[in-house]
Amino acid sequence: MRTGQFTILCVDDDQDLLLALTALLEYAGYRVICAPSAEKGRRAFEEIKPDLVIIDLMMEEIDSGKDLVADLHAQAPSVPLYLLSSVADELAGQADFRAFGLSGVFQKPINPDALLETLRKKLKPAE
Repeated sequence: MRTGQFTILCVDDDQDLLLALTALLEYAGYRVICAPSAEKGRRAFEEIKPDLVIIDLMMEEIDSGKDLVADLHAQAPSVPLYLLSSVADELAGQADFRAFGLSGVFQKPINPDALLETLRKKLKPAE
């Protein structure tokens, strides 16, 4: 049986977005770890073993978010990975993100209610 909070790793180079996600998710009862780059996100993932990861598509380098998704999915295919992008709605109709190891995509600016509802559905305590 699970004890304690679910841990969510948020990887984005936008410090304001990380602060907003942290405030929202901690208020909702989640433990939040933030990483400002793909490389720091990779290290944090290996160290903390989060329950779910939210990754920005466009960070310090082109494709760094996509590459991070591939790396993390290869390491732990059971951990839900969500992509965060300002063009998510456009991309959603053009590609099947599950083929890339993603559980879903969130549009920036993120809808707090949609995010929390997704997390409630995806992260359920073991019975």
